[in-house]
Amino acid sequence: MERKFIVRGILAGIIAGLLAFVFARIFAEPQIQAAIDYESGRDAAQHVLDQAKGVPMESEHSDPFSRTVQGNAGIGVGIVAFGAAMGGIFAVAFMLAAGRTGKLRPRTLAMLTALGGFLGFFMLPFLKYPANPPAIGHEETIKDRSGLFLLMVCVSIVLLVLAVWAGQRLRPRFGTWNATLLAIAGGAVVLGVVMLLLPSLGELSANVKEYGKHATETPQPLTDDQGKIVYPGFPADVLFKFRLYSVGAQLILWAGIGLIFAPMAERLLGKAGSQPAGSPVEEAPASA
Repeated sequence: MERKFIVRGILAGIIAGLLAFVFARIFAEPQIQAAIDYESGRDAAQHVLDQAKGVPMESEHSDPFSRTVQGNAGIGVGIVAFGAAMGGIFAVAFMLAAGRTGKLRPRTLAMLTALGGFLGFFMLPFLKYPANPPAIGHEETIKDRSGLFLLMVCVSIVLLVLAVWAGQRLRPRFGTWNATLLAIAGGAVVLGVVMLLLPSLGELSANVKEYGKHATETPQPLTDDQGKIVYPGFPADVLFKFRLYSVGAQLILWAGIGLIFAPMAERLLGKAGSQPAGSPVEEAPASA
């Protein structure tokens, strides 16, 4: 039974990943190209400044894949593979939650589990460390940025699990509605404290040493020795649109996983005449 759930979760993730890819290809890819164009223009301006100063030029490294391949097959394979992985994790979370979060229908539980995945794996970490397009972020900080985002993902998932557990424990005393609000409020307070304690990307030592202390790694205007701006900072509208479409793609992915998995789970439970461990049989209807 568990294997069948995981297979269906992976299948739902692949289909949802394809839907998210179509959205990202139409809306996010142009913003990525705009960011790459900005980076190329800034590098050219920096090259001119370095030449005037007599600074030795570094040899340029060509990408092994063209932009056409990166913007189509590259993004597609990445999103679909990510969707498959998240679908498998989603299925495991669904099985663990079944029968332990009250008398919820499989469809309802599937959508709540998908919401938890969206919040834990993306949205809550995004609030502290939002997604950035190319040209934002420095090679020296890749390891630190990856570690901080992974830490935020772990913290977010743990807090979501604890919030659900606290809500279940508080429900007999305060009722479902009040217990839910209390659990959400407690989780939000803890999450806020964690965000305040963690450094902003612009405060990483490598950034402070070379660029000064800023809130983010967003490129500032490029200036010459006289302080004259020779190339503008990163366009705010490109950054906003990229982040907005990143949220949209993740929302499509997780909503798709939940919507696709829900009827398959109900059919599987109805045919098997049983539920995952810990869940009562009578909660699953006989048909989708």
